[in-house]
Amino acid sequence: MPPASETWDYIVVGAGPAGALLANRLSADPSVRVLLLEAGGNDNYAWIHIPVGYLYCIGNPRTDWCFKTTEQPHLNGRSLSYPRGKVLGGCSSINGMIYMRGQARDYDGWAAQGCSGWGWKDVLPLFKKSENHFGGESQWHGGGGEWRVERQRYHWPILDAFRAAAGQAGIPAVDDFNTGDNEGCGYFQVNQKAGVRWNSGKAFIRPIMGRTNFTLVTQAIADRLIFEGDRAKGIEAICQGARRSFHARREVILCAGAIGSPAILQRSGLGPAAVLQAAGVKLRRDMPGVGTNLQDHLQLRLIYKVTQARTLNQVANSVWGKMGMGLRYLYDRSGPLAMAPSQLGAFARSSPEQSSADLQYHVQPLSLDRFGEPLHTFPAFTASVCNLRPMSRGSVVIQSADAQGAPSIDPNYLSHPQDLDVAAKAIRLTRRIVGSPSLARFAPEEYLPGASLQNDEDLHQAAGAIGTTIFHPVGTCRMGHDTHAVVDDQLRVHGVPGLRVADASIMPTIVSGNTCSPTLMIAEKAAQLILQGPTRLAAANRKDELQPIAI
Repeated sequence: MPPASETWDYIVVGAGPAGALLANRLSADPSVRVLLLEAGGNDNYAWIHIPVGYLYCIGNPRTDWCFKTTEQPHLNGRSLSYPRGKVLGGCSSINGMIYMRGQARDYDGWAAQGCSGWGWKDVLPLFKKSENHFGGESQWHGGGGEWRVERQRYHWPILDAFRAAAGQAGIPAVDDFNTGDNEGCGYFQVNQKAGVRWNSGKAFIRPIMGRTNFTLVTQAIADRLIFEGDRAKGIEAICQGARRSFHARREVILCAGAIGSPAILQRSGLGPAAVLQAAGVKLRRDMPGVGTNLQDHLQLRLIYKVTQARTLNQVANSVWGKMGMGLRYLYDRSGPLAMAPSQLGAFARSSPEQSSADLQYHVQPLSLDRFGEPLHTFPAFTASVCNLRPMSRGSVVIQSADAQGAPSIDPNYLSHPQDLDVAAKAIRLTRRIVGSPSLARFAPEEYLPGASLQNDEDLHQAAGAIGTTIFHPVGTCRMGHDTHAVVDDQLRVHGVPGLRVADASIMPTIVSGNTCSPTLMIAEKAAQLILQGPTRLAAANRKDELQPIAI
């Protein structure tokens, strides 16, 4: 542990995907000193690295904050578990390992909202910079970065049949979801290396541990910012029970995620006045947008019993099956233990009126009531479908000034009528896929939500009964230039010099896919903004205008 009186040039809060990449990039300059604070411990837990081990990391206080949502009125009053990584690597240590960028229209939409420099042509080079794709350097992919992307190492016939059925339902087969338009059905590419999870700790932190200008402190819960006048000058943290102060000469950058970053701002007196008053926090600056605009993908997990099909349910519920899985993984890092939670994906339109895919499927050769509980004893697969562009908006609100107390997380799922309409259409599309000829030989039988539910009202109720988070919260420190925006398009917190936010919380609107790699892109952009500075960045942008990037 470094002395509390030490001062760094940059303090980065949170060693998840964003913080890990940003600390790597900033500390590449040996003339600056960089401190990275992480609330969790080291990523030396074996189940982090075995891909199927996410089942033992989610809901485990060793690796997960173990948050809960408020009771959700439109989910039949249920409170959901809300996993967030609390370990080196953050959510990249417990997530589904899917490499996904979203759609070009997502980022062009940000630019159209006034976020200059965030269009697809701007962010594609940033995705490529950190990427180490199995196919090497190409028009769409990077080959020299740290973020390893590989093909999956194990397939199931039931998933091949689902892909064929999707084609029969009008969803074409695709090989790559990451070229700007992800519509189609195919196997996800994953963040693994030779059958082992590749998290942001391995990618960005381990290679720089020998840098003398870089310091990593784990078990450090960021409490609140330190100010000199209006300027952010450091962070107070609780380190193994002791309160410590860390000071920054240049900037503090919050990378604590869509839950952590707004909570730190609120505890620091930056947030909605009424929220801070209720929590007993002295108001420093009334910022009504801090903690609002929470967006998440709500997945509807449709489960189908099957016959004459091998699924993980049978394998994992057999002693011999478990032994076989273990031996296969030890032999060549393959087999079910090398599986990402979801292997097959599909992007589709809920209706012909949609201009691009607004639904995403995660298809799994298994079924269970909820993550952390045993697999079902009968053979089955799960077709999980989510609305990529939900209209419902929620909030993250601290309940007190205690940094170790959980905030109130209210995603407000299905509160917008359009989200209910899309949910009903998603269930109907799933039934159409499963009813296609390619799956007929497996005699699929709808276990959840139940084939008897047919009209809109029934399907709305079904969505409320089976809906759950797919772990993609964003938007709570929204980027923009209006009165509710928290950061500008340089990721600087409005009205607070020396402070930026660089994580999924800055997304104005949620991306059309998984959020881990877009979060890495945001950190890459932040590094560019910080290191180039306004003068050099403007010159670079002028050069790009003269020589457009080919995509």
